[in-house]
Amino acid sequence: MSEVLVRVMRGGHVETLHRGHIVVVNTKGKIVYKVGDPDFLFCLRSCAKPLQALPVIETGAADHFNFTEEEIAVFCGSLNGQDFHVKAVENILSKIGLDSSHLKCGIHQPSHRGTAKKLSSEGTPPLPIHNNCAGKHTAMLTLCVFNSWQIDNYCHIDHPVQQMIMEKISNMTEVPKEKIGIGIDGCGVPVFFLPLMQLALAYAKLAASHPLNQQSKNTPVARMMKAVLNHPEMIAGDERICTDIMRSLRRRVFAKTGADGGYALSIMDKGLGVGIKVEDGNNRALHAVVIETLKQLGLLHEKERRNLAKYHHPVILNYQREEVGVVEPVFRLEKVRE
Repeated sequence: MSEVLVRVMRGGHVETLHRGHIVVVNTKGKIVYKVGDPDFLFCLRSCAKPLQALPVIETGAADHFNFTEEEIAVFCGSLNGQDFHVKAVENILSKIGLDSSHLKCGIHQPSHRGTAKKLSSEGTPPLPIHNNCAGKHTAMLTLCVFNSWQIDNYCHIDHPVQQMIMEKISNMTEVPKEKIGIGIDGCGVPVFFLPLMQLALAYAKLAASHPLNQQSKNTPVARMMKAVLNHPEMIAGDERICTDIMRSLRRRVFAKTGADGGYALSIMDKGLGVGIKVEDGNNRALHAVVIETLKQLGLLHEKERRNLAKYHHPVILNYQREEVGVVEPVFRLEKVRE
């Protein structure tokens, strides 16, 4: 059963309750903390992006095309569509001999409000390269070009690139391929359903690449994590919780949003992975849950709490910009005893 994670207060009364699940797992797959149901069937959505990007390094494609750290990081991000995101994606496409017309992720306004406003004022329509999944799709196209696979149908579940990604999802989450549920994401490619704790396990494996772990120093996972931790702006962008967490915590945490109330964290120095699901998909509630989880795991000191306060206890304003309510996380992580 789900548990209440967040309550919304207005005038001293509870207006709304948001329920969900949290699970914290170590690299051996042992649950360390939980709230709700660790086996809740979870749709990975954009939480899958780092796992989907790994084959670019593992196959040798990243070295073949001389990708920079920024370009490796952008494969893992849910991008704002800011100019530096667009430039990175364009550079990758140029290196593999393609252009933005080959992206099949669809078109939406940039997630970054300032960038969207600028395009609108210039009368410039958004392009696929502004899509928040442009980096992920560019990774898929990279694998197609590197392996001499067709690119016109790369989104289809039967395409070799999607089958390669399925193998990687199965390997990292330790869920057999035949037990992974499949849907279609908003950007048109396959998306995966599996237990929340298995996503947390995959993010624990990402955390195991911590630079202090000498055995993992030169692995593809370590190389990818070094890139994303060095370039948090490529994981989301300005005014986004993922980037703000990573900038505040300085390589101690990899933070990755999914969609519809899903989130994942790699706690690098503790070797832990975290999976979070707010059942109703509300981001206002999700942000509060993510920051409270970090606090309860002992990762937020006074400076970090100040930096992330707008996500932790968001205030509710009326149209006169007066404070009329607050969003409060109310859960307690339950320690799981051996």
